[in-house]
Parts: sequence; structure tokens; C-alpha cells
Amino acid sequence: METTAVPLALVIIAGPQASGKSALASALGVELRRRGERVAVVELDQIAAMALPTLPSWEAAHRIFEVTVGLWARTDLTCVIAEGSGSANEVARLRAQATDDAAVIVVAITTSFDTAFARAQSDPTRGISKEHAFLSDVYQHWTDELVRIEPDLLIDTDQVTVDQGVQRVHSAAEAARHRGD
Repeated sequence: METTAVPLALVIIAGPQASGKSALASALGVELRRRGERVAVVELDQIAAMALPTLPSWEAAHRIFEVTVGLWARTDLTCVIAEGSGSANEVARLRAQATDDAAVIVVAITTSFDTAFARAQSDPTRGISKEHAFLSDVYQHWTDELVRIEPDLLIDTDQVTVDQGVQRVHSAAEAARHRGD
């Protein structure tokens, strides 16, 4: 009996700061590995942390993040989870990293400003995203950016638990892998 290779799933998790992107990406990686997948979870904040406190710019961190995602996508992994984008332009640059045969799933994470602000305040690792004015501005622009991103899946972390989100993303990835079968 011949086994067929599992097509790569590139899962792009986009959303504003403190919306729950990292929690979902981490839990998704754990669940997919439990299911036997070979997974890389690539987080923008981890890429940036490599150069702190001398990070040249967030634009440089984004470029390195995108290239890293693209390099992992060209290995024998079955899933690459790219977490950290917050704009349609960033999502488009990540999409461009996918191989021709990859199933690309864009997941937008959202939450209320009050929930995000509470999360940011309770996270000692956060910097500027703890500032009310900064985070408020991000969330005021998020609705417009969300429309431009055109996600395949929208998860509101005020309404959906991490485990439910993982199951929704897994289902969307499986459906995307089997389109055209």
C-alpha cells in the first residue's frame, strides 16, 4: 500500500497585540505534534528577541521572520505555524513564502480591547503594548485591517477557548489540504 505525503500546511496567525495569537500557536503546535505532524512554530516576537535590546527595527525583524517561515516551509515539515503578523501587508508577504503545493490558512485572532488590555497588563514580558494609548490605537485600526487581511478563519478569543480554536484551525488546515482531491 502506497502512502501519500501530507501536503504542507502554512498556518498564518494574525491579529493585534494581546489577542491570543501566541497561546493559539503554541497549543496548535502541541496538538499537531501529538497527531504525528512535523511542526515548526515561528513567532515574530522570538525572532525580535534574538536582537534585543539592540533590535535594528521591527521591519528587520519582520523580514527575518518571513524568510525563516519560508525556509521551514521548504523542509520536510508537515506544518509551519507563523505567528505575529498584524497587517494585510505582513500576511501577504508570508503567503508569498509558501510553496506552490502548500495549503495556506490565514487565521485572524481578535478580542475586545478590554480583554487585550487586561492580558497586556498581566504579562510582565510586554513592553509598549502595556500602554493604554498604544494598544487602544492598535485596536481602533484592527477592524479595518481585518477586512484587508481576508482571513480563512476568524477566532474571537472572548468567545472561543484555546482548545476550541486549535480544533477549528486543525479542521480548516485539513480542509485546505484536501481541496481539489
